[in-house]
Amino acid sequence: MYARPQGFKYLLGWIIGGLRGGVTRIQIITALKDRPQNANQLATLIRKDYRTIRHHLKVLEKNRIVTSAGDGYGTTYFLSPEMEENYALFEEMFRKILEGGGRKNRR
Repeated sequence: MYARPQGFKYLLGWIIGGLRGGVTRIQIITALKDRPQNANQLATLIRKDYRTIRHHLKVLEKNRIVTSAGDGYGTTYFLSPEMEENYALFEEMFRKILEGGGRKNRR
């Protein structure tokens, strides 16, 4: 767990605003807020290649934004407790990015 919300804010800013693929990660986080899903379900929902989704899930899991259960193809992904606690902060940040406050042409 992060000791300070400010640290999580910086992490989120880097994950969704400071790296390529921020928009895709926003879509994944938003989809997982609705319900846990596996990579194939996310790829279908977001209309991205399965391998692309797996890459982004690895980045998100490594940075404790998402967590997983199960193995292989059926691995199910959930928002982490830290992400659940800071979801309002995430919404505020992604709104700014989508309104043009972040760098343009993110994938």
